[in-house]
Amino acid sequence: MADARTSSWFGPEPARDAISFEAAAGDAAGGFDALDDEAAAGAEPGLTGFVRLYRAFLGARAALGLVLLLAQWIAAALGSPPRHLVLSACMFYAAETVVLWLLPRLQRGATPARLGHVGRHWLASIGFDLLVFSALHVLDGGAGVSYSALFVLPMLMAGVMTPRLLALATAALATLVMLGVALAGVLGGADVGLRLTQAGLVGSGFFVVTLLAGEMASRLAREERAARGSLEVARQQAQLNRLVIEEMQEGVLVVDRRGHVRAANPAARALLAERQVQLVRAAPFRLRGVAAWTGLVSAVERAFVDGRWPEAGRDVLVSFGNGIQRSLRVRVRFTRRREAEGSEDLCVLFLEDNRLVLARSRQEKLAAMGRMSAGIAHEIRNPLSAIGQANALLAEDGLEARQQRLTQMIASNVQRLKRIVDDVMEVAPGTPPEAVPLDAAALVAETCADWLRTNGRPEGADGPLACSVPARALVVAFEPEHLRRVLVNLLDNALRHADPGAQTVQVELDAADPAHVFMRVFSVGAPIPPEVEQHLFEPFFSTRSRGSGLGLYICRELCERYGARIQYRRSRFQGRDGNEFSVRLPRVTAP
Repeated sequence: MADARTSSWFGPEPARDAISFEAAAGDAAGGFDALDDEAAAGAEPGLTGFVRLYRAFLGARAALGLVLLLAQWIAAALGSPPRHLVLSACMFYAAETVVLWLLPRLQRGATPARLGHVGRHWLASIGFDLLVFSALHVLDGGAGVSYSALFVLPMLMAGVMTPRLLALATAALATLVMLGVALAGVLGGADVGLRLTQAGLVGSGFFVVTLLAGEMASRLAREERAARGSLEVARQQAQLNRLVIEEMQEGVLVVDRRGHVRAANPAARALLAERQVQLVRAAPFRLRGVAAWTGLVSAVERAFVDGRWPEAGRDVLVSFGNGIQRSLRVRVRFTRRREAEGSEDLCVLFLEDNRLVLARSRQEKLAAMGRMSAGIAHEIRNPLSAIGQANALLAEDGLEARQQRLTQMIASNVQRLKRIVDDVMEVAPGTPPEAVPLDAAALVAETCADWLRTNGRPEGADGPLACSVPARALVVAFEPEHLRRVLVNLLDNALRHADPGAQTVQVELDAADPAHVFMRVFSVGAPIPPEVEQHLFEPFFSTRSRGSGLGLYICRELCERYGARIQYRRSRFQGRDGNEFSVRLPRVTAP
């Protein structure tokens, strides 16, 4: 065990956290800037427990040197002048200790001296103390003032700041000095039993003090290391909690009984602001005093009085002065119960905008309805095919004109129902095809030409469609048939709502962004009413009596499936106002 402890200058390496006497002495002489990572809570940055102890020892040595010098002057004033050698030794000791204590302050910011050996540092403090105190003890000779008590300081310093083996060697040197002085006294005629007994007891005390100081230093190192580890874990946990709360979409407020907000994440600060693009100031702040938050303050006060809150939460209205209102769903959880009063110190408020709650509920209902619709569509596909085949067989027989019109009506509606079934099955849950690299420029040009031929529209300047694509390849990640479906749906929708005339529908591919390709479908026409715009991409919403309301919904679902994004905006193109649907496609490197 002793051998293992000699591997660190500060003593037992496992207990003292690998801080060396060399580093401490070098930093004490040069500024501790190399120990910033070891900063202790509430202490000067860069100082560990052992470095602080080393500085304290340097200060104690300087104080002891001044006290020794003062004692000599007092003795001289009282009529007992000290011997010149004793006075010189005290002056020399006081000067050395004060200079060593002041040196780090005089060299603040200097680069610490990194000596390869502990010898100079040990000699500058502990060794120097042993030398001076031994000289004082020898010069005294046991006849006057006893300087043996001074050896306690280097024993303590050696026990705390050095390895155990070196500390015991320091105690042995001091003991040998005591025994040598006692032996000199015996040779001078003093009582041998008394002198040797005193020297033995004092030497034993040196060893005891050294060992106890070493054990206390080891315990200090273990506790400091444990505290530093616990502090680091607590700091990491606090950072993790703060990060999670900051990134939550749900607003979080921590409020005390007096209405003071202790903490608030950005989502909560946005919900309490008049416009959610803005944020109220960061916590801490008061809930009381703001007219818009009166309802929230009343809810908090009621929660503290009742001590409970409905699990599902309550709706609280936040009313701003200009008529803007925001309905919030508030859930409350309590913390730190005070048993004496049976009440709560703090409560945590979880805030949600009821519009988002309703939108989430509507999305869940739409998802459930989509699954149900997919099942129904799958079930009616076979009967619908049978109806179409039976109607085709009837049409082959010679029928009257009135009966032929009926079969044509049946065939038309069968085709319409088949299209609706195909649309529903297109976005039904399942394993989607994987995205493949494809040339968007070639596919868009080909699809536009096929669309014009299918709809019987002329090409060129007299036609309703103008297609502008780059000559080079633009490789994106998408499934070809699904991208074709998205473009056809957008073209059908654009032509249906475009003004009559030539080239009122424009298709453009923009490759200015190195990470994305933008496919824009622009149609000249009246703006979409706001009440219609907010439902554009919802399923089964259509402004036409015979429309399925699945076209734009399918476009959005297919785009999200492959990491693309579709959006609508009112824009201006080539001097004409119109409606634009833009699809942002993820770009990939061409193979």
